Amino acid sequence: MAIALALSNVRKHFSRGDQTIEILRGISLTAAVGQSLAVVGPSGSGKSTLLHLLGTLEAPDAGQIAIGGQDPNALSEPELARFRNEHIGFVFQQHHLLPQYSALENTLLPTLAFPSDRDHRPRARDLLAAVGLAGRIDHRPGELSGGECQRVAVARALINRPGLLLCDEPTGSLDRQTATTVADLLFTLHRAEDTLLVVVTHDPELAARCDRRLELSEGLCVEA
Repeated sequence: MAIALALSNVRKHFSRGDQTIEILRGISLTAAVGQSLAVVGPSGSGKSTLLHLLGTLEAPDAGQIAIGGQDPNALSEPELARFRNEHIGFVFQQHHLLPQYSALENTLLPTLAFPSDRDHRPRARDLLAAVGLAGRIDHRPGELSGGECQRVAVARALINRPGLLLCDEPTGSLDRQTATTVADLLFTLHRAEDTLLVVVTHDPELAARCDRRLELSEGLCVEA
């Protein structure tokens, strides 16, 4: 299987007053196309920081990250913005849909960052159908339930066919039944789209569905 992600001795620290806090202390791992990884650990262990590094929202202090064989931190800011838009999809705990736009329009938002002549609406409709919202594409977030909004967020994350799908507590704000429905859709689409799926979660049931489980503690990562 092709390597989709490789981390080598990745470190990240933050300063708090006179203190230097090492959040990540030399993380190394590889993951292949099509795999799913759960990242677990106590609050403050660096899970979200790791996800931000993988998503190129922050840069490591040391070490190297390669996504699809490319080092995104070697790119210029405009190149990095395009790389992130084309290769990485994000699903957060809160859906972050824009209230003035319909489900279809929200799904299409990532395609607007770098406009092209390509018509993305058929794929957006297909994704919304895949998450069970074919009949609600014209509804705005205020007309949808929390679970339905999160399903739109999953469709939006996949609109540009990213190779890497990053999820930060994607079911954390949902009730158990709705969380299971969203997780089912997430894994179904992950397999259909052949992405590398990385999920940060406190939910042991969601973590157990992943191929691999990575535990962060005191800045170190151990495969459980």
